Amino acid sequence: MPGIDVRNYSLIRKHSDINQMTRSQGHNEFTTILMLRLKLHWQILIALVLGILFGVFFGEQTVYIAWMGDLFLRALRMIIIPLVFSSIVTGIANIGNARNIGMLGMKTMGYYLFTSTLAILTGLFMVNIFKPGVDAGIELTHEPVLDVTEGTLGQTLLRIVPENVFLSFSDNTQMLSVIFFALLFGFFITRVETKHQDYLSGFFRAVFEVMMKVTLFVIRFTPLGIFGLIAARVAAQEDLGVLVQSMGMYMFVVIAGILVHVFITLPLIVKYAGGEKPFRHFAAVRTPLITAFTTSSSNATLPLTMEAVKNNSGVSDKVCSFTLPLGATINMDGAALYECVAVIFIAQAYGIDLTIGQQVIVVLTSLLASVGSAGVPMAGLVMITIVLTAVGLPLEGVGLILAVDRIIDMFRTSANVWSDVCGAVVIAKSEGERLEVR
Repeated sequence: MPGIDVRNYSLIRKHSDINQMTRSQGHNEFTTILMLRLKLHWQILIALVLGILFGVFFGEQTVYIAWMGDLFLRALRMIIIPLVFSSIVTGIANIGNARNIGMLGMKTMGYYLFTSTLAILTGLFMVNIFKPGVDAGIELTHEPVLDVTEGTLGQTLLRIVPENVFLSFSDNTQMLSVIFFALLFGFFITRVETKHQDYLSGFFRAVFEVMMKVTLFVIRFTPLGIFGLIAARVAAQEDLGVLVQSMGMYMFVVIAGILVHVFITLPLIVKYAGGEKPFRHFAAVRTPLITAFTTSSSNATLPLTMEAVKNNSGVSDKVCSFTLPLGATINMDGAALYECVAVIFIAQAYGIDLTIGQQVIVVLTSLLASVGSAGVPMAGLVMITIVLTAVGLPLEGVGLILAVDRIIDMFRTSANVWSDVCGAVVIAKSEGERLEVR
């Protein structure tokens, strides 16, 4: 080719090929980064939609993907007991080591247990009144093991104390016994010599950290598990419209229960136990409440909550620095209510009529499991599996509720934070503080 240096032409071609390759690699990297940065709840939503479509159009082929859901459930069962045991032992040991655990700590713990119980009872009342899961028409793939709660209410409560704790560790249906022993063990760690206390606390903290890593690994596969579970469920479902209607009713019951707790129960406690005007404090902490609603994270909201309660509600630094971090760890009113409603909804959807004794187990497990939910990724998923196994319900039911979990999570996190704020106000008044709300 006249006028063109062959060597320059070769260099130009080579440079062009490199640019093309770079653009191709850049596109692939961009796609990979986009998928990695896609938040988990969006991944779950996409998996849900794909699972529904697969179940509707390729129902007979779901046998080839159902194993993903089964494998995911097995992985959840694998992590439940070591995660919950190490989490509760670590949490209780840390609470026992707090400097101000005296009367302030006793009042704070009493308030948290009281409001969480009220939240659970509100959810229990709502789900039994509206019955969102009844007539959902879902068939069981495995018969549930419900014999752990047979007998009188007294016998049911008696089974909380394990005859052999190691047998309870090997049986997922004995979760309440595991939680009880974890609470007991964590408490008495704080009553031994300092060197033993430090060793045991450090050991279980390390176990908890490891289990958190394992949990994060398992949680990453939630979209695949949901895809397999939903596809198999839709393929077996005769009337998909009834299931969708039940899910909508379930969302209504959970959110309505949370709103009752937020706008009626907690304000009444602030007014009559704290002698304060609740909605003045509600307006004073609106920024952390909005942040909690949008981020769905009590821990991420904690700095804003402490600043607002101290500067706008007038609570002292002493009360704020103790009650609010502790509340962000163990005070989960919204989560406890949600767990109770979700478990009974799943039982109703599968046509299982829970006895009073079984519902008491749901209430107790929801309450105690909320203590161990701190720092657990997708705590709703992990805690629900605890309550389900405590009453022997099918674990595959989590696929029904995870689809709408992100929306509900926004409401229950806001309820958690508002309960922490109300607790700080009530405890401050009990300490004789005079609050000036801005």
